[in-house]
Amino acid sequence: MSNKKTELNKNTRRKFMKNTGMAAAGFMIVPRHVLGGPGFIAPSDKLNIAGIGAGGKGQSDIASFAESPNVNIVSLCDVDDRQAITSREAFPKASYFNDFREMLDKEGKNIDAVSVSTPDHNHAVAAYQAMSMGKHVYVQKPLTHDIWEARMLTEAAKKFQVVTQMGNQGGSGDGVRTMKEIYDTGIIGEVHTVKCWTNRAIWPQALQTPTKKDRVPKGLNWDLWLGTAQMRDYNDAYLPFDWRGWSDFGTGALGDMACHIMDPVYRILPILYPDTVECSVSDSFSGNFQYKDYPKSFPNSSKIHLSYPRTDGKGKIKVTWMDGGLLPERPEELGDDEALGNWDGGVLFIGTKGKLMADCYGANPRLLPLTLNEQFEVEQTIARVPEGHYLQWVNACMAGYGNAETSSSFDYAGPFTESILIGNLALKSYFEVDPSVENQSFWGGGKQYHGRKRLQWDAANMKITNFEPANKYVKRTYRDGYSLG
Repeated sequence: MSNKKTELNKNTRRKFMKNTGMAAAGFMIVPRHVLGGPGFIAPSDKLNIAGIGAGGKGQSDIASFAESPNVNIVSLCDVDDRQAITSREAFPKASYFNDFREMLDKEGKNIDAVSVSTPDHNHAVAAYQAMSMGKHVYVQKPLTHDIWEARMLTEAAKKFQVVTQMGNQGGSGDGVRTMKEIYDTGIIGEVHTVKCWTNRAIWPQALQTPTKKDRVPKGLNWDLWLGTAQMRDYNDAYLPFDWRGWSDFGTGALGDMACHIMDPVYRILPILYPDTVECSVSDSFSGNFQYKDYPKSFPNSSKIHLSYPRTDGKGKIKVTWMDGGLLPERPEELGDDEALGNWDGGVLFIGTKGKLMADCYGANPRLLPLTLNEQFEVEQTIARVPEGHYLQWVNACMAGYGNAETSSSFDYAGPFTESILIGNLALKSYFEVDPSVENQSFWGGGKQYHGRKRLQWDAANMKITNFEPANKYVKRTYRDGYSLG
């Protein structure tokens, strides 16, 4: 094949730039009377950031924001004093709290923006309260624990006119932009099938619900850690990292990694919400795992099939997600010793003319067979984000709402998160039984166990239309003391 440079379709590129914040590779701070608007911060001021979640990922998030000379870390909050030590030592002038509600109440007037890096089940309530007070928010992935919460945060960002960003850093990377540029040349044709996979979970899953009451470690406020979740005894099986595998707190391998691996799928292809979802699981009965424990603990591995109507009306795109070490069939164009994705996983676009593969985060996109990449050159037409994901958000906050873009603002991240969590809805409802069918039992108490049922999704109303038991997983009931709005 001869070298070829193809100009991107301008309308497609404009849409991609809007969705990913490409136009915000840089910005100029100008006087307040010129910009103005909600949440605007004067050039002479600094962005005062509070961190909800100061240990673990929260610690690295806060440190990344602080790399900007325009940032003050003014307040820290963590339910576990042990996890917060490093951040407190790094920012000794910052006030410190265990309860984010108390922090926002007492320090609200001193805070411009808030970073939320807690276990998944507390993302939405913390972010919503901050946004309702006019604070810009950065929320770690996945944006929310529930589908309904994602819709609420998307609407709240517009209502309160604040700058937002979800913590899927690959959304600001060069890889997904290069992948878009390759895709838009048309070399792989129309994509009809996508395969996504990850090696996660690397934490325990398919576990029996703990019954033992362990001693709460000194420095941990267990009641505040539970937050929105219903009260239960403390057990070492939940902390400090294993909460990801418990469905009351985490979102499993899909919630943890799809925000990185599926980002190119959602960012590049003409899709919005799936209309059907089905799944299968493996190792669900391994060890001491029992039916009654599902869906409290996610399965060791799963396969999820999503069908997306194309927004351009040209049929549908089938997307398959695999985790727990499950892999797609090796493409015929990929050599036996050539890498299928990378250690974390990967994504494969299958088009009518060819195939395009990338690693986790959309990194290292390459055509298959790999020899094509030596013959094909694509013109760089999409602006990069040289300041990176964290400082892009900082800069956009400084510019004020509506004056600069971010790669994963909630108008993108919200629908994307909903799309991912629909897969978890299928997983959680896998062992639900059909109350309308008698005497066809399979561990179903006299009712029909549905297993791998194809669920029909009504996105506008956030509802499964053909299996009512699944709808309990659209929205949780919060514990008293926590709410959205």
